[in-house]
Amino acid sequence: MTNRLLIAATALTLTAGAASAATLRIGMQDDPDTLDPAQSTAYITQMVMESMCDRLIDLNEKGAYAPMLATGWELSPDGSALTLKLREDATFQNGEPFDADTIIWNTARYKDINRSRHVAEGKPISRLVAVDPHTVRIEMDKPYAPMLSVLSSWYGLMLAPKATDAAGKNAGAHPVCVGPYAFERQVAQDRIVLRHFANYWDPKVQGVDEIQYLTIPDANIRLTNLRAHQLDIVERPAPTDLPAVRADPHLRLQRTPSFGFRLMTFNLNHGPMSNNPFGKDPRVREAFELSIDRDIINRVVFNGENTPDNQTEAPESPFYDPDVPLPHRDVARAKALLAEAGTPHPSITIMVPNNPTDAQLGEVMQSMAAEAGFDIHLQAMEFASSLQASVRGEYQAYMIGWSGRVDIDGNTFQFLHSNQANNNGNYANPEVDKLLEQARGMTDLAKRRDLYAQMWPILRQDLPFTYLWNGRNIVAMSAKLNGFRPIPDGMIRIQGLEMAK
Repeated sequence: MTNRLLIAATALTLTAGAASAATLRIGMQDDPDTLDPAQSTAYITQMVMESMCDRLIDLNEKGAYAPMLATGWELSPDGSALTLKLREDATFQNGEPFDADTIIWNTARYKDINRSRHVAEGKPISRLVAVDPHTVRIEMDKPYAPMLSVLSSWYGLMLAPKATDAAGKNAGAHPVCVGPYAFERQVAQDRIVLRHFANYWDPKVQGVDEIQYLTIPDANIRLTNLRAHQLDIVERPAPTDLPAVRADPHLRLQRTPSFGFRLMTFNLNHGPMSNNPFGKDPRVREAFELSIDRDIINRVVFNGENTPDNQTEAPESPFYDPDVPLPHRDVARAKALLAEAGTPHPSITIMVPNNPTDAQLGEVMQSMAAEAGFDIHLQAMEFASSLQASVRGEYQAYMIGWSGRVDIDGNTFQFLHSNQANNNGNYANPEVDKLLEQARGMTDLAKRRDLYAQMWPILRQDLPFTYLWNGRNIVAMSAKLNGFRPIPDGMIRIQGLEMAK
């Protein structure tokens, strides 16, 4: 099928699902893996969940914590307990009450290794106490610096206990939350439809009657449908299309700082697919890193929109370490390392999500690495399927992004500490484990920074990942759309969005 036919087919699909003026249509790159927040780690899942599920704590435009379902909080003097005051006017979309017991039930679910991929974030939580129906105290084994950050992400999304228990393993098929829009239906690889919830506690932020999230992996097709008024907003437009968006008076572009970063993760010890030169020898991983040029990749594939980097934190973060080196391309050194490792022409398959931007990214890296002797194969896979393959260890290398967290612990602990849910390559280093544990147990910023500074040289030796760059949150929308708030976590907040008449 040609690109033109693809565009026509997509436009036909959107027109066939004709939306009223009170419908907000959002074009997204990927299909969510599941709508169960305990089972997902995907950026796109969290974005969709934002419209259905209020968080306990939100973030504002500056990345600072803001009240939501928790109207206020207080940290104990020693940092080992956090008391939340909860909204008294909120109810779940099925009528279940929202109260302190709700927080206790959801936290237990997030901490359950059999039901959750977020055990690491809640590991320090020892117990929760309902002080009264709308006050809950979270007690920790020791001071836990990232606690507010944790509650502003997955742990802050509350599901209705009775409805979720009744759904069992199918909880992600029909989530019930406290939020402005309630789940109506999902068509895999096509769309998710949400409807206005009549009893939401803050009706003034409900600017539309219906929201449709439409899965369109090709950024050019998303933009074409935005221009044709078949979409109202699109996430992650192609960087090469940004000049055209800026030049179109009917469109508006938002480009803002992000917590997010991009990386190549390697399977080091997760099943038989780790048994390859990349998985077994850090010299081969270093050679691969030296065979690519982050700056050229950024300019060719991303039109210079990203910031080449070699760590999780963007320069705006208080945890950014200016002393972490940014390796520059050195093909001669890469060849020497491969010869040293006894594998001058190593072969590896890199799994990439099946969208044109990631395909181009893979092809550029493939071409660069070939000059040093690498035989790179690309395996394009639908995004949710690729995530599940990585969880099962069915990959050698995986190109993936992370939307990032306001606290560095959320960008490091679950990926680098041994036996954690997002450590899919099974990286393990006792010294790194120790530093990560010490850092999350301190509230003094300078002392935490020092511990992370000790971690980076170890990671530079082990190279479980190749960090590539820090990104920007880029959203294109109709000029008629009002109320958009750019938040550094990249999630599109639908509260307050409405179309001008």
